[in-house]
Formats: sequence, C-alpha cells, structure tokens
Amino acid sequence: MSAPLRLMAVHAHPDDESSKGAATMARYVREGVEVLVCTLTGGERGSVLNPKMDRPEIVADIGEVRRAEMARAREILGVEQRFMGFVDSGLPENEEEELPEGCFALQKLEDASAPLVAAVRAFRPHVIITYDDDGGYPHPDHIMTNKVSVEAFDAAGDPDRYPGSGDPWQPLKLYYQMGFTKERFEALHEAMNERGLGSPYADWISRWEDRPAKWPVTTRVPCGDYFQIRDEALLAHATQVDPDGFWFVCPRELQEEIWPTEDYHLARSLVDTALPEDDLFAGIHADDVSPACH
Repeated sequence: MSAPLRLMAVHAHPDDESSKGAATMARYVREGVEVLVCTLTGGERGSVLNPKMDRPEIVADIGEVRRAEMARAREILGVEQRFMGFVDSGLPENEEEELPEGCFALQKLEDASAPLVAAVRAFRPHVIITYDDDGGYPHPDHIMTNKVSVEAFDAAGDPDRYPGSGDPWQPLKLYYQMGFTKERFEALHEAMNERGLGSPYADWISRWEDRPAKWPVTTRVPCGDYFQIRDEALLAHATQVDPDGFWFVCPRELQEEIWPTEDYHLARSLVDTALPEDDLFAGIHADDVSPACH
C-alpha cells in the first residue's frame, strides 16, 4: 500500500474499546495500520464494578478517573483515541426510569453524529467498527452509538451534509462487533468442563433463546496472539474490571486454543469481498488507499 490502512473503532464509554475488539486493534496496529478509537462519552455515570476500587474518592471523581484509565489502555493498545464530548446516559434500572437531561442518548441524531462525522473526515478511515443496532446489549448509549456510526458512515462522504465538518471522506466498510455470541461461549464452556476447570458460562448461555442470531458472523479476525495485550488494556480500566472476576475465569491459553478470533458482521461494504472473511480490510486495494489528512 502507498499509504497506511486506517481503522476507526467507535465506542460508547471508556473500557468498551478494551472489551470489544481490542485484540483486533492491537494486531492491526502492530502490522502498521493506523487505528483511532472514538469514545463518545466520558463514562461519568458508570458504576464502580471492581470492589477494590469502590472508594469514596474514586466515586466522587469517577469521570476523571475513567479518563486516566482510558489513557493507560490507549497506550497499551497502541491506538490513537479521542473523546467526542458527550455525557454518559447511565444504565436505567427499569423501562420507566427517565434518562438524565442532556445525556448522549437523548441528543438529536444530527447533533450526536456531528463530532463523529468530523472525526471520520479528519482521520479518513477505510474501515469502521461499532456495535449492532441492539448496541451489543441494550444500554441506551450503545444503541445511540450504532445510530451515529451508521449516520457518520453514510454522511461523511456527502459534501452536502454536515457542512463545515471537513472535506468529505467515504469509508469503505462498516462492521458490527459480534464478540458476545452463544456459539463462542458454548465452545469455551464445553472446553472448560472437558478439562475439569468448571465453567462460569452456563447461566449466561441459558439466557440465549434457541433462535438464529440477528446478525450472522461474516468475518473472523485471527488475533489470539494479542489476547494478552487485550487483557492488559482491560485491566487498565480498574474501576470497571475486577481482576478476580468473570472476565478472567477462562484461562487465556484456552481461549487462544478454542476461539483465537474476534468476530464481526459486515454491515456495509463499498468494495467487493468474498464471505467469510478473515481480514477487516479484505477487498480494499492500493487504489482505495490515500494519505490521511489528520
């Protein structure tokens, strides 16, 4: 390629980039790809999920703490990262609970998308990865992240839309992350039980109904060699991840053996590519790659 390939990952909160697609990003960075994480909110309303960090001074300054955690994770992964400036919506305890005024999930689509459109035009990614239209799980910020990612993918290349946000740039492929699939957890569950380790996944698997996945996996990126970097980045988010908790029950070596990929659904493509894929940049050729202007 005459210029580096560029990948943009769009996430709702600090820590999402380390739990969803982190090994993929670590691999591509080390292969010379430029990677930018766009974090839409600051995670200001996130709970402290690690009991060891549940202290008054941490809770009182959770926004700044999470920014510092993001900085450490960014360095570990080797990516660029930018906050898009919106305020965390929090996770409602029930359907009747109203979202707080001014939060990300209540923004008009055009207002919520504008910073991301500007980031796309500045960074000029060839590929964007984000969540599916259910948000991966139904957090209002994750669902809104899907909406603004799709809007930015469609609008960034149109010179008549979002004027004043930079020169138009059209990304070529849009992917939804599919890391939390029943197929993956069943494979890890069976492998752990076969080795006499016991599995923490039985209850989780039982919550999936026997129905086809809404978005089939089209692309499996081999990245098992980068699971250690993924785990180190995840641990950098100390308020969100308990090192003795659920995330690390399955031995990394077993994950590398049984499921050494991170998986995606190709939602949009403006280039020809044959499915299934093993590379997010499949179908992108030298003629499609031009220098970044960020």
